[in-house]
Amino acid sequence: MTPSPPSPPSPPSPPSPLRIGNFSGFYGDRADALHEMLTGGELDVLTGDYLAELTMLILGRDRLKDPSAGYARTFLRQLEESLGLARERGVRIVTNAGGLNPAGLADAVRKLADRVGVPVRVAHVEGDDLGPRFPGSLTAHAYLGGFGIAACLREGADIVVTGRVTDAALVTGPAAAHFGWTPHDHDRLAGAVVAGHVLECGTQATGGNYAFFREADVRRPGFPLAELYADGSSVITKHPGTGGLVDVGTVTAQLLYETTGARYAGPDVTARLDTVRLTQDGPDRVRIDGVRGEAPPPTLKVGRSRIGGFRNEVVFVLTGLDVEDKAELVREQLAGSLAKAADVRWDLVRTDRPDADTEETASALLRLVVRDPEQAVVGRALSGAAVELALGSYPGFHVLAPPGKGAPYGVCEAAYVPQDEVAHTAVLDDGRRIPVPPAADTLVLEDVASPELPEPLPPGPVRGAPLGLLAGARSGDKGGDANVGVWVRTDQAWRWLAHTLTVDRFRELLPETAELKVTRHVLPHLRALNFVVEGVLGAGVAAQHRFDPQAKALGEWLRSRHLDLPEALL
Repeated sequence: MTPSPPSPPSPPSPPSPLRIGNFSGFYGDRADALHEMLTGGELDVLTGDYLAELTMLILGRDRLKDPSAGYARTFLRQLEESLGLARERGVRIVTNAGGLNPAGLADAVRKLADRVGVPVRVAHVEGDDLGPRFPGSLTAHAYLGGFGIAACLREGADIVVTGRVTDAALVTGPAAAHFGWTPHDHDRLAGAVVAGHVLECGTQATGGNYAFFREADVRRPGFPLAELYADGSSVITKHPGTGGLVDVGTVTAQLLYETTGARYAGPDVTARLDTVRLTQDGPDRVRIDGVRGEAPPPTLKVGRSRIGGFRNEVVFVLTGLDVEDKAELVREQLAGSLAKAADVRWDLVRTDRPDADTEETASALLRLVVRDPEQAVVGRALSGAAVELALGSYPGFHVLAPPGKGAPYGVCEAAYVPQDEVAHTAVLDDGRRIPVPPAADTLVLEDVASPELPEPLPPGPVRGAPLGLLAGARSGDKGGDANVGVWVRTDQAWRWLAHTLTVDRFRELLPETAELKVTRHVLPHLRALNFVVEGVLGAGVAAQHRFDPQAKALGEWLRSRHLDLPEALL
């Protein structure tokens, strides 16, 4: 009898999805989130994002006082409670809490592990510190990608500590390690970048800071997680039973946060946000697919911070009648004392109302901010002059708090260096060092051509009402610039929004932007417009150029403005 031919080998089974969660969106986020995420459901990796431009400045000032500082110490307190649990459940932890001193934090984690008796392998990523190349900077750090993290994980690290990497690198690194991706897997990496951008700010993806917050219980939203697949697609969700919600709207809002155009560039890949497709995949589940990627730019962004000078502030309370005249009197009385200051800004905030039934609602606020390279100019010279007015100025004179001696303020700036000039390195628990090569393929970043707009809505009855009845918004800062992402939830509303909210209309609705450069980016798959306003934040958040220094509420201001809305959409 002729033997049967051997059966062909079974095709290899696809890699299991990677369940990756977030437990921190900023330095100061909920302290119990790490424990909550470890006990709430199944996970493979947990990420903690601690770094922002302002955080780097704060850590830089910490390091001036103590050279061994420079990392987020709160991470150690969180880890002490949860390290054994993470080890028991096989969950790896990846965090940029290393800040300016990832090696220092890695050593501190090892000492903590020894003290609590939990054996772990701790690796870190370095090479981002470019301080010597930028004299005069308090901090200067390149944004690294995820392949240093991937190298650490592939070599068995349980905890990976980084300094300045892109926020999305906390996800692209574990994904590349898990699925075996290479730097040439642009589409897959781009999908992970998009998932990482959704996760990076924690509960902003699960109903926190959400325009339509009244549609769910967001008193304590749960932290998000992503189920990542080998093709780069993902599902955004959260642990069962946690608060908040995950829907197309919350994910859209976070995708628009602190982004600009259709090309979202990073050190590993440039993700095309105009290819992202979102689908509700069940309760608290949103599928992300279709993401296309391109080679990254040949340069890395460098975040720089420096001390810009000294700043002081005083807020005068103007109550009752003649508010404008009272404000003018104070300005005239202080003009001589402020003559030497490099920058003087007055803002009259009309919080008062006529015939008010409380003193507070009868009062307006006159805010004075003074900046100068010399502390003496904004210190005693200002505080003395302001206090001396106490018995000789407008009726009802008082201030919210006496001005101090003046405090230093920071300036955050961006620079760019070639990728091959940065020594991206993975440092393993045993001290071995693995160089991470720069991207082999690069592509100079260019704007995407404006896409075709949908057909406008036919004419019909309109009603004057707030834009926010139809549209959501999410805004944020990038240095001195701000972005305002605006989206709608139906195709009909998109037909209206795309033709109505032009740059000119945007400037009319937000007069503070009238003299600034405003660029509109169109993202049809998200039914969204993204506006970038250059210079609205001056020298950035640390300089506190405006009372909302990170433009967090700029989008909500826009939503509150009235324009003619089609009655068919209301």
